[in-house]
Amino acid sequence: MRFRLRAISSEGRIESLDLQAFDEATARRQVEGQGYTVLAVRRGLGGLAGGGAIAARFPVQNFSEELLVLLNAGLSLVESIETLAEKERRADFRAVLERIAGILREGRPLSTALVEFPSAFSPLYVATVRASERTGDLAPALARFVAYQSQIDAMRKRVVNASIYPLLLLSVGGLVSLFLLFYVVPRFAQIYEDRTAELPVFSRMLLAWGQLVEGHGLLVIGMLVVAVIAAIVALRRSDVRAAIGHMLWRIPAIGERAMLYQLARFYRTAGMLLRGGTPLVPALDMARELLHPALHDRLAAARRAISEGRGVADAMEANGLVTAVALRMLVVGEQGGNMHEMMERIAIFHDEELGRWAERFLRTFEPLLMALIGVVIGAIVILMYMPIFELAGNLR
Repeated sequence: MRFRLRAISSEGRIESLDLQAFDEATARRQVEGQGYTVLAVRRGLGGLAGGGAIAARFPVQNFSEELLVLLNAGLSLVESIETLAEKERRADFRAVLERIAGILREGRPLSTALVEFPSAFSPLYVATVRASERTGDLAPALARFVAYQSQIDAMRKRVVNASIYPLLLLSVGGLVSLFLLFYVVPRFAQIYEDRTAELPVFSRMLLAWGQLVEGHGLLVIGMLVVAVIAAIVALRRSDVRAAIGHMLWRIPAIGERAMLYQLARFYRTAGMLLRGGTPLVPALDMARELLHPALHDRLAAARRAISEGRGVADAMEANGLVTAVALRMLVVGEQGGNMHEMMERIAIFHDEELGRWAERFLRTFEPLLMALIGVVIGAIVILMYMPIFELAGNLR
């Protein structure tokens, strides 16, 4: 993104500078590296500010895959990063790669360079690279991370694809209902205005709504827009989302599946870190951020127990961080000394279980959702036409 900076040059002049950088910290470092003292930084017109636009994220997955190919082709790490910087078209992403290459040319490790860009590289990614530097196997570590990220993305896509059709049904049903309530019902209200006393109670309520929209349409639409905006603003607040999440977790069916999803991500991450050479306790600490906040205290208690010498399976079971299948696999992993493999298998097992449950749920939920939408729309139509039915009956 583009930044505008006011800075004092080495000659003492105050200058305005305009440059492309990945984030504000990178922009500051670039200017300070040229001998300036930065006074102020703001996003330029070309930048993606937080007031509505969504900033592009650094493509860590593509970066890892391309870096892995270049390393396997025999290029050095510095040459590989420089090559990626030369081919990068986005100025802000290219600035990140050039800065990383510069740090590597100074003789510092790759993990040190990645730490300077926390908005681009997650602590998990940095930890994976740092562990590989101790063992000298950066390429296998990148391959493990690519495989890990592919599995996470596949699970996320599975959930998103499963929710597309229900969301489409809800959207279409909602639009049809709004059309009936805001366009059709007010016109029927004018026709039945003098007969409201003879109508059923629900028809009178519906036609009263129509009269309200007809007489104060702008006010009703304005209130609806304000309510939608207020809901969006509330959902953007972390405390509101956390409260909704806690409520959903208390629902047995949803909470149980959400727990499985959390455990699958947690064990996959911990298994990848263990396979890369990270000790068990630090691996649990790094994977902690992937768990729901409600599970953080449980993991902290399990971590303390493991640090005190208690078995992994026992500590996880005592704090409710395993299923029956996961517990048996952890016991086997402890006995066989292949804990990383068992944790990855636990994640695979839970992912498959969640996939099967999602398919069963959708086969039941989609027809019910269609029936519910049909009932709502049909009820509105029937209540609108109820006076016509009664009038036809009186004419016999």
